[in-house]
Amino acid sequence: MLFNSYIFILCFLPLALAGYFGCNARGRYEWGKMWLCAMSLWFYAWFNVKYLPIIVGSILFNYAAYRLILGHRGMDGRRRGDLYLTVAGVAANLGVLFYYKYFDFFVENVNHICHTDFTLRHVLLPLGISFFTFQQIGFLVDTYRGGTGNYSFMDYALFVTFFPQLIAGPIVTHDEMIAQFADPARKRWDVVSACGGIYVFVCGLGKKVLIADIFGRAVAWGYGNLNSLSGLTAVWLIASYGVQLYFDFSGYCDMARGIGLLFRIDLPVNFFSPYKARDLVDFWKRWHITLNRFFTRYLYIPLGGNRKGRLRTCLHSFLVFFVSGIWHGAGFTFLFWGTAHGVIYIITKQMLPLLEKIPAVVTRLCNLLLVLILCVFFRAETMAQAWQILGCALSGGYGLLSVPAGFAEQFRTPEFFYAMKVLHLLPGNPAMADYVLMAGYMLAAWFIILCLPNTAEKLTNFRPGMRNSLFVVFIFLWSLLSFSEVSTFLYFNF
Repeated sequence: MLFNSYIFILCFLPLALAGYFGCNARGRYEWGKMWLCAMSLWFYAWFNVKYLPIIVGSILFNYAAYRLILGHRGMDGRRRGDLYLTVAGVAANLGVLFYYKYFDFFVENVNHICHTDFTLRHVLLPLGISFFTFQQIGFLVDTYRGGTGNYSFMDYALFVTFFPQLIAGPIVTHDEMIAQFADPARKRWDVVSACGGIYVFVCGLGKKVLIADIFGRAVAWGYGNLNSLSGLTAVWLIASYGVQLYFDFSGYCDMARGIGLLFRIDLPVNFFSPYKARDLVDFWKRWHITLNRFFTRYLYIPLGGNRKGRLRTCLHSFLVFFVSGIWHGAGFTFLFWGTAHGVIYIITKQMLPLLEKIPAVVTRLCNLLLVLILCVFFRAETMAQAWQILGCALSGGYGLLSVPAGFAEQFRTPEFFYAMKVLHLLPGNPAMADYVLMAGYMLAAWFIILCLPNTAEKLTNFRPGMRNSLFVVFIFLWSLLSFSEVSTFLYFNF
């Protein structure tokens, strides 16, 4: 079930809210948790009911491992053999993730290198498996470290399945979630929190439906017609995917956080204007913040962090980015993307004193160009395709009309095209309207990205009022009328 769908907005979400707060209002707090957990499983099973046994089995296994680890701890809190249980639990989680996400990629490359003929399984990747697997791995490690409480099964199940963050994050921790569900003050409906949640949700909905999906059509056309690209079209394609990825992921994070606020649950900020970053080090403090937190806590610091000297620190940082590339997908393009980010991150960190002397506008522009170029590998299906697009961008042919009409046509939205027609703003050649809309969308998108405050900043100073109410109603209705071409979120693929 997608956040940007009629069934979710008009049926599922109101039903989930009514049942949860209805149970709480009668003092049936455990029933409220059970209701929300059941609704979250329904939300997950809506995509494909075959996914349901996988997540249920994962929850049962990890909760059993958690209880076993606690059972091996003495009254004095000392660990007695639970290290082996923790390692076994983490290994089992990684094994399941490897099977569903990387098995075919591994076998395919073994066949290529060793000239073998092992059969590919073509396993269907369960949605959100990378997210809920990492979340539970973190929980087991925290249990081993003595950082978890004595949680009931329902507390744990709701921690894993809470639907706003189940499919594409943020990757939350037990200490920031279970305590909130246990807080009596958060069990009552609150108008102020609801207003903030609706505002943030609608902002994310608009980002996804009115911006990301428009650019997504152009990106899909461009990657499907690579032989038709001129130099300028390749540049537009690279910039368009940067916009699509930004608003798609930002939109999901906003919607997830907004839904959380409706339930009076504060989800962590996962996206904070990364394209405004002054360098790659700053970028990774703003992009997928909770994933970076996970790797820092459970990989970088256990390896030794920055306590083993400069060379080891660089190696630890590189491993984090290398694993991040693998986490995002099974393919050499993701490996290259992660490796490139790791190498440049290390170089950037060593050069920070020098970079601070350069005007911020220069470093920010260079960093943005670097991120957009590396995004080509993030989107491309093969390395050859990525190099073809980058080579095309440097091949010349930068006249406006060198952009194929098919690419520009993807920006033709009925509402704006009709408005131009009514206002007699259509050029003599109606096809030129597509180029006007293409340029208008691109300028508007980058203005929002680079010049306006992000949703988290707006929420800090948010106050319910007429102006915000009109904005919410306008964007919501506009988005609702644009649901004819519903698309999934990009991070569902990871």
